[in-house]
Amino acid sequence: MCISNSKTSYLIGGLALLGLCAAATHSALAQGRPAAAPNTLGIENGTMEFNTPDFTLKLVKSSQTIAALLPKGGDGFDFTPSDRLSKRSGDGFYDLGDLTLRLRSGTSGDWKDYSTATHRQPVTALPASGKALAVADLAPTLGPDCPLQITRTWTLDSGKLVLKFDIKNKSNSPVQIGALGIPMVFNNIITDRELAEAHAKCAFSDPYIGQDAGYIQVTRLSGHGPTLVVTPYGKTPFEAYQLLNEPRRPEQTFEGMMNWMVHTEAYAEKEWKGVEQWNTPTMASLAPGETRTYGVKFLVSDTIRNIDKTLVADKRPLAIGIPGYVLPMDQDGRLFLKYPKAVKTISVEPAGAIEVAPAKPARNGWKAYALHGKGWGRARLTVTYADGLKQTVSYYVIKPAAQAVSDMGNFLTTKQWFVDPNDPFKRSPSVISYDREANKQITQESRAWIAGLGDEGGSGAYVAAAMKEFGQPNREEVTKYEQFVDGVLWGGIQFKDGPQKYGVRKSMFYYDPKALPNFPYDSSMDWRSWTSWNKQASEDIGRGYNYPHVVAAYWAIYRVARNHPSMVKVHDWNWYLNQAYETTMYLTSTDANGNDVVGYMQLGLMEGDVFLELLKDVQREGWTDKAAALEARMKTRADRWSTRDYPFGSEMAWDSTGQEEVYSWSKYFGYTKQAEVTLSAILGYMPTLPHWGYNGDARRYWDFLYGGKLPRIERQIHHYGSGLNAIPVLKEYRDHPDDYYLLRVGYGGTMGPLSNIDQEGFASAAFHTFPTTLKWDAYSGDYGPNFFGHALDAATYVINHPDFGWQAFGGNVTQHGDWITIHPRDSFRSRVYIAPRGLWLTLDAGQFDTVEVNTKTNAVRVGLAAKTDDTPQARLLIEQPAKVANVGTYKPMGALTLENGAYPIALTDSVSWVELRD
Repeated sequence: MCISNSKTSYLIGGLALLGLCAAATHSALAQGRPAAAPNTLGIENGTMEFNTPDFTLKLVKSSQTIAALLPKGGDGFDFTPSDRLSKRSGDGFYDLGDLTLRLRSGTSGDWKDYSTATHRQPVTALPASGKALAVADLAPTLGPDCPLQITRTWTLDSGKLVLKFDIKNKSNSPVQIGALGIPMVFNNIITDRELAEAHAKCAFSDPYIGQDAGYIQVTRLSGHGPTLVVTPYGKTPFEAYQLLNEPRRPEQTFEGMMNWMVHTEAYAEKEWKGVEQWNTPTMASLAPGETRTYGVKFLVSDTIRNIDKTLVADKRPLAIGIPGYVLPMDQDGRLFLKYPKAVKTISVEPAGAIEVAPAKPARNGWKAYALHGKGWGRARLTVTYADGLKQTVSYYVIKPAAQAVSDMGNFLTTKQWFVDPNDPFKRSPSVISYDREANKQITQESRAWIAGLGDEGGSGAYVAAAMKEFGQPNREEVTKYEQFVDGVLWGGIQFKDGPQKYGVRKSMFYYDPKALPNFPYDSSMDWRSWTSWNKQASEDIGRGYNYPHVVAAYWAIYRVARNHPSMVKVHDWNWYLNQAYETTMYLTSTDANGNDVVGYMQLGLMEGDVFLELLKDVQREGWTDKAAALEARMKTRADRWSTRDYPFGSEMAWDSTGQEEVYSWSKYFGYTKQAEVTLSAILGYMPTLPHWGYNGDARRYWDFLYGGKLPRIERQIHHYGSGLNAIPVLKEYRDHPDDYYLLRVGYGGTMGPLSNIDQEGFASAAFHTFPTTLKWDAYSGDYGPNFFGHALDAATYVINHPDFGWQAFGGNVTQHGDWITIHPRDSFRSRVYIAPRGLWLTLDAGQFDTVEVNTKTNAVRVGLAAKTDDTPQARLLIEQPAKVANVGTYKPMGALTLENGAYPIALTDSVSWVELRD
């Protein structure tokens, strides 16, 4: 997240913050590219308009590229940036209908690049007949030395809009196509727009890079339909996704235009050399006179939820994985495929990484396969159908979820455990940021917060450690964390006395040679930027986004102290809960003039759900006055949000962080409209796709600038948006257990943060998506908020799907007669949701070993894992967020007494059983 070093003017509702980080983002975005050239697109010559069953299509006459693509029933919405067409009319800017190529004559030698947008000339219009709408020879804009004759046609196929290119080798020698790309230009330009305008005009595109079965879904920012689905036409595999090198990218809120890559071998030989791609790079060879056709088809789905139905209706291959595509080695994965043709083969790369076996076919034409992860890391399934079509599904195989989290906790409290009693910045002892490439702690960084336990980029390590102990407490790790709380957090990161008591500073580390003349600042770093805060700037307490990190730390250890009292020695649970409370009250306080003491507090904050969890615990503990005061503060914030059409503003012009908290408080206080608007927006930027990286990946694209080792703007895979945005999606699912789309999206977001954890336990900030890189960033950075989301959501979800039957997201399911047996395999094993009963079982202490459900009587049997020295009793909470027909209110059988909302249950040396009846 971007950080200012002074008071910054901002407006809730989405205006870009004035002056925030402009210098830093400008250099990163401009990348030395020249300013836009004068208009060469020929927009002054007018447009041609066509009406198709799905769209109103407008083409620029001179270029025959798209000027507008308006879906029927979209109330004038345009998927393309037509309102920026004049600004994008110069050489080097791409539109739908353009083409990029990398060619060579013969079978060796240098590749040469060609593009219809590099040096634009009016194309030669050709007669259109039959279903064709517009036809053009692209020779004028490709240049005289291009060895290919390319004819572009806009046409209809069974009423569906198609863009196709007939490519003919007009030379006397073979021509190799080492790269071919079809630019996918949609209106993701949010710069200079308020949130209302952005949600009315803009769209995000999400790729399923799945070869012949691949597609791009283009969703409106509002999350409402219609939704565009771009699929292959003919033999046009979706092999890779590449950023187009346009003359400029506007600041902060524009991730750039992307290229659907059909062939990529020429890039794999050069720019992408040594990088493992999503799919095997290919090339094509055309003999003299040979013609090959490539193209894409434009489909429309009425809603995001119906994209699957749209694909099936067009006879496209569909894949659905359970529990998703991040596959723990101890979970029974399932892959369901639907396509009219039979499956010929399924291969796995690397060989043996995933064991695949046919399973009993599901209902309604679904083919089923049982999957078991065997080899850690990225894996690719290639499904070959009887008609030759190839579909790839990208997986990430991880250790058992509980083991991965345990490894992370160990890494954080050993490799990332910083001890230096002489540290002049007073950061010892602490869980500090880490550089995985250098395999060392980050004790200096010109972006001060990364080395200073501040912002998301520096607080991430201690937040992840706190949330690990919340869900999987370890005595030795908790002892260290207590040392951090008393030695660094309270009185260091957070002021413990004076007028700013409970205020949270921006960074412990700072660059100030005057204040520390003898400190050996690393001369290889550039300390001249605004990011190198001096001591005074580092002590500023005005950034509200820093406060949830501190509250989460206290609250997590309160939970440990409350439920595992033998683990916590320094303070009792009352102290930790009160620290979390007082920090929250300071965050939301005002001065004598009624002005906010802390900036941004009226916005939704990442990890803001911790305030709701805090409130519930304060209420459960009987702190009546404090609960009322805290609730009143939060009601004031929610009341403000309730007056806005789009209540989730940010310190950025657009963001995907505030939605998490805004949704939760809107639901809590009964602001249903705001909760629905917020959830729809989340679904607009958080897809479910058959790819581990993009499934449940809530769009983020600038935080490598502020928390990564490789600082650039690009789509980030499983940055903290994944874990945080999964919170509201899964909350909504528990209210609507028949909405399986929500479960797929939310559980994908929940599992994403586990893919960041490597085999030793290091957790990366996020994964780089550019095909030049395709690897995890080396910095731990702002991973902590991501794991916060995972920690609040880690659970086993049990469903009885109308097509797939009894399945579990996060566990293994077997059926014996009328009993369904579930073995939880999620990271904490403390939550189980039984969707057909609307039953949400959680444990404040203890773990689930087994849960059994009777399909006829509704009875539920809960098997609790054996006691340990630190967990002699379990504390079971029973909730029913969804009202399901013919299901009553569940209560435990036997002499159990409710205590602070939970049932204490004495554990034994073996599994302890509790029966629940409705």
